[in-house]
Amino acid sequence: MNSKNNIFLIIFCLFCFVILNNWKLIYSYTKNNIIKNTINNSNNTYSNKYPKNILEDIKKDNILIKTDKFFISINPYGGTIEKVQLLNYFEKLHSKKFFTFLRKEPDFIYQIKSGIIKNDKSKKDINFYQSSKFFTNSNYFTFKKNKNILKIPFFFIKNNILYIKTFVLIKGSYLIKINHQIFNLNNKSINMSIFGQIDKSSITPQKYLNKKHNNVTMKTFDGVAFSTEKEKYKKYKFPYILKKKNIQFKTYTGWVAMLQQYFTSAWILPHFSQENTIYIKKIFTNIISIGFKSPSYLILPGQKYSFTSQLWIGPKIQETMSKITPFLDLTIDYGFLGFLSKLLFKLLNLIFSIVKNWGISIIIITIIIRILTYPLFKQQYITITKMNDLQPKIKKLKEKFGNDKERFSKEIILLYKKENLNPFAGFFPFIIQMPIFLALYYMLISSIELRHAKFLFWIQDLSSEDPYYILPIIMSITMLVIQYLSQNKYENNSSLQNKFTYIIPIIFSFFFLWLPSGLVLYYIINNLITILQQKWIIYLINNQNYKIS
Repeated sequence: MNSKNNIFLIIFCLFCFVILNNWKLIYSYTKNNIIKNTINNSNNTYSNKYPKNILEDIKKDNILIKTDKFFISINPYGGTIEKVQLLNYFEKLHSKKFFTFLRKEPDFIYQIKSGIIKNDKSKKDINFYQSSKFFTNSNYFTFKKNKNILKIPFFFIKNNILYIKTFVLIKGSYLIKINHQIFNLNNKSINMSIFGQIDKSSITPQKYLNKKHNNVTMKTFDGVAFSTEKEKYKKYKFPYILKKKNIQFKTYTGWVAMLQQYFTSAWILPHFSQENTIYIKKIFTNIISIGFKSPSYLILPGQKYSFTSQLWIGPKIQETMSKITPFLDLTIDYGFLGFLSKLLFKLLNLIFSIVKNWGISIIIITIIIRILTYPLFKQQYITITKMNDLQPKIKKLKEKFGNDKERFSKEIILLYKKENLNPFAGFFPFIIQMPIFLALYYMLISSIELRHAKFLFWIQDLSSEDPYYILPIIMSITMLVIQYLSQNKYENNSSLQNKFTYIIPIIFSFFFLWLPSGLVLYYIINNLITILQQKWIIYLINNQNYKIS
């Protein structure tokens, strides 16, 4: 009996010996297969749509996280978020490849860091923790069945300091909470703080922009922005930071963000009894870094301290971002007419909630705007018409007093008074209307809702140009019709100057070839309404019962 037990013991020891000597190979094989099987068997909506380069992240030993919004790859060394793909957005129209928001490539870096810092504030301390490896209980995480919250703890211990960084993701949200727990296992007190940082190359290679054209009119703001107690919104372009190199601010509350068209990443500053430090700097040759550092806190021997920070990674959704923290929705940069663009977007969004089509919503909002501004347009057109009617009298005055400029000016003023005409009345309505049109323009090119939004027939993306240039051609025709209706009947139609006025709309139309089809649609409807209103006003003027006032 003892001999049998000894044999079993010897076999067991040999088995353990083989396992221990080959554990790396077994672990690697098992890890890869578990991840593959988990992905293939996932019940999630996007289970069969994983990026083809997933094996590259597995080979890097990165931690992979998948939610209904993200596919995230985290480097265990420092816990840096190196790659984020947004599962609700695609790189291009009709593409099956998810939009890669964050990435780390040889020619481009856009990544997010977080961690702990010692009180001496030296860069060496940041690099010390950033280069250390975190451990997790798995290399792949996703929501469990019937669970809406996913918590992923990253463990790290060195110099008797235990640091646990826990990523908390909520189903349906682009907001990530990060809980930092620091355990002091030393027999001495330590001073620690946390930091959150966003690094991005100042120049984005064209291949990552996913645009057919790099038209000047299409450029939106790329740079950094932040909010403090004293300044609710401030932004800097990359060239300015490259010159300044280092910028710092103190604040209790606020946020820091990296901006681009449609999408943004932002750290929401944690609340403390002392001030946080916001910093913007250049690292290396062409990499811009924006982040925050919390105040330092004393952790006694055997004690722990907890910090919590929040990170937004995703599309610029105005309604959602405004509820997270004050002024975060200002990252949707509508320019100097932002207040007006916001009102127009709310109206557009309200219309969309009824008609369920962004193209039809643009048509309806254009009609509403033109109805509201009709009194201004009417006054403008009547003034222009009356000015044209006065041209024969002005011509006679010029023939009579052309050599005496002072007398000629006085006679013109007397003529305007006699006819009860203010020549600037036709100019002021135009000035008043322009802010509305510009605000609508910036709203349309900055709204994520219009990205890859379908309209009708061949228009499958209101945020990109018309693939067949049909809309720009229609718009050019409408501009020619407006020019024809607006011509002065007293001028010689065969004159070179008059012919040139017809060439201008055609030249102007070339600028619309590569503009978003949503904008071109807006201008077409605007021009069609202008034609109808012009015809109506001409009818009123020609009607003997209508009196110009």
